[in-house]
Amino acid sequence: MEILPHGLQAYLENHCDPEPELLQAINRETYLKVLKPNMLSGYYQGRLLSFLSKMMQPERILEIGTFTGYATICLAEGLSENGEIHTIEVNRELEEMLNSHFKSTNVGKKIKLHFGQAEQIINDFPYKNFDIVFIDADKKNNYTYFSLAFDKLRTGGLIIIDNVLWKGKVYGPENGPDTQAIRKLNDQIAADERVEKLILPVRDGLLIIRKK
Repeated sequence: MEILPHGLQAYLENHCDPEPELLQAINRETYLKVLKPNMLSGYYQGRLLSFLSKMMQPERILEIGTFTGYATICLAEGLSENGEIHTIEVNRELEEMLNSHFKSTNVGKKIKLHFGQAEQIINDFPYKNFDIVFIDADKKNNYTYFSLAFDKLRTGGLIIIDNVLWKGKVYGPENGPDTQAIRKLNDQIAADERVEKLILPVRDGLLIIRKK
């Protein structure tokens, strides 16, 4: 199920900045070589992540769920001169591809790649001043990741969570475990008075959260 009609999505893509050639190549390679390539953030969402990052000019970003690095590079485009992005991936088989993708960019030196369980890695981080956190990992643990990231996010910082509309299932009759988990996450964030929040119907739904 598409959140936006295909024609409207095409129109939006035709009226934003073009997708950089490097990201086009990562997109193609992901669809050719990796299972579940639809997990990729993709063109329009990638431009939104880049735009938000450039507005914030962050010193430090945390990403949970690297996949093939597309969103990582988009977020890194907005980093300050001495900024860095820490990105966490559980699948070690992607390491060679990720290192290749990052080395081919002009932001590769700003990307710090971590492999392992996100919860443990986040707990071990000494940082408590992330400017942006992007969560795009296993959906059942989204609220856990949100809670861990919240404590390490500066006031005024953003947490962005992907796939919160879950192909429209969150507002339909579907009641599978992942749907229930995402529905519960959305309800918990909506009721959280520590943050400002907004769901954008971009791709599969982006929840934008600002820490008060």
